[in-house]
Amino acid sequence: MKDGGRLAAAIEVLGEVESHRRPVQEALKDWGNAHRFAGSGDRTIIGNLVFDALRHQLSLGWQMRSGSPRALALATYARLWGQGVPRLTEVLADDRHAPEALSEEEIAFLSTDRDEPAPDHVAADVPEWLWPMFTDAFGAAAVTEGQALAARAPIDLRVNTLKATREKVLKRLGEEGAVETGLSPQGIRIAPRPGAARMPHVQAEEGYRKGWFELQDEASQLAALIAAPKPGEQVLDLCAGGGGKTLALAALMENRGQIYAYDSDRLRLAPIHERLARAGARNVQVRDPKSSSLEDLEGLMDLVFVDAPCTGTGVWRRRPDSKWRLTEKALGERMEDQARVLDTAARFVKPGGRLVYATCSLLPQENGGQIEAFLARDSRFTRGSAVASFEAALPGKALPAHATAEGHLVLTPASTATDGFFVSVVRRTA
Repeated sequence: MKDGGRLAAAIEVLGEVESHRRPVQEALKDWGNAHRFAGSGDRTIIGNLVFDALRHQLSLGWQMRSGSPRALALATYARLWGQGVPRLTEVLADDRHAPEALSEEEIAFLSTDRDEPAPDHVAADVPEWLWPMFTDAFGAAAVTEGQALAARAPIDLRVNTLKATREKVLKRLGEEGAVETGLSPQGIRIAPRPGAARMPHVQAEEGYRKGWFELQDEASQLAALIAAPKPGEQVLDLCAGGGGKTLALAALMENRGQIYAYDSDRLRLAPIHERLARAGARNVQVRDPKSSSLEDLEGLMDLVFVDAPCTGTGVWRRRPDSKWRLTEKALGERMEDQARVLDTAARFVKPGGRLVYATCSLLPQENGGQIEAFLARDSRFTRGSAVASFEAALPGKALPAHATAEGHLVLTPASTATDGFFVSVVRRTA
């Protein structure tokens, strides 16, 4: 395919996402199944166009005076990717599968910046109804934080210290530009590549198959470090999902003690079995929600880790379509889920034990607000400090800018070069 046909495909996929509010990955997959002639390189470029258009949907639409799929795709190619109007004009004329030629109005909008500044939420590419929450969270830095959430994300890896060292993995991935992450001592990063470039498929690497490393954003790695599981402890990962943090906890515990991995959705939990075997994690007991219960663990856990269901506002770099599908109703439902899971988690913490609450959200209502409400409901618990845990786990590292007076920790792309993540620690005193 030529770029003209790829632009036409991107417009088609963006139209499908807009009209049916479908997850973008599903729309891209269906397009690929219906157009078998498109090679993997074509699908990569089409996907890059679509994802970048969604990342910058408001700001591109404001510049083009239109949020239509055509306007977004053309602006992504000409402005974000730096191809310019002359190249875009050539591309549209050179391919019979390309969209129609540019209008004079489109040429003007693509060529010249608007005189007036964009509204803050537009410049930040944050839905307008969410903007007050962003300003509550970040104040004068809200625009900068939103823009960082609209950038492409790197590939982050966590070295599995049960099987490898960071030096060993860096040597194997050196040709891909792998470097150490800035905070996590087990982290490795491959920076995002611009425009049409393809990112490496690290899961095809021999080291991945041997269990030397896992795909895991640095923020998620830091959450496990802040939880500070000790060898020999009893740990419950209550919302284990596919097991990313379970594996990180197992490595930190050096395969000693016991981790119970549970998730209310057995489909989310299903991948954990193969991942545990590959990683050589032997201190994990998976509790299937349909065939077992957690009653025998009540009041016995040194650590209960809760990676709570949330709106996912902190991972918009990776799932840009989700920010345009998010609704106030969905936010309310997630907040109900979070309160419920916190109350459930509290049952398993032993006196003197700790509960670590984490989300991949940046909204105060899902984060500090939930912890303060929980502490008001359950007098057995008192506030701990994720900030103190960060300092203990990472001596010499600068404290993130959005650490709070209450001891909560907020990680963001702009301030810590990670996904957006919230971590809080509470302790049971009675």
